[in-house]
Amino acid sequence: MAALSNFIENHLIDFLLRAQSLGITGATAAAGTGPATTYIALFTAAPTAAGGGTEVVSTGTNYSRVPITSALTAWAGTQGAGTTVASSGTSGQTSNNAVVTFANPSASWGTITSVGIFDAATGGDLLMFGNLTSPQAVSPTNPAIFPAGSLVLSLS
Repeated sequence: MAALSNFIENHLIDFLLRAQSLGITGATAAAGTGPATTYIALFTAAPTAAGGGTEVVSTGTNYSRVPITSALTAWAGTQGAGTTVASSGTSGQTSNNAVVTFANPSASWGTITSVGIFDAATGGDLLMFGNLTSPQAVSPTNPAIFPAGSLVLSLS
């Protein structure tokens, strides 16, 4: 059995979501930084580590993934919600530093059970995913909005 150290959790979160270099001794310059923008997706059936799941249908619903520019200010450091400096905490988790608002639905999106982080607006690679603590029915009268600090992503 293996586990990630706080050091690598901090560097992976900062690399994937916060536009920081990998910062690992021996890493080459080619390692660069993670994606310049990541995209938040909503699912009505959860994905797995292999991908899959059921993302909300975009045809006729006004659904699209929400782009988040990778930056220290976009996602909190592992030391706590709302932080904007390089990660130095022990939680192995980050959360959104700003409200994430999806487009107003033109039709029901169904009951959202999970979120995913992708490296592209459509298609692309699923980088991280997780289930909502409370599934949410999304419709024209109940759009998908996530207050700052409410999308918590963890590597632990």
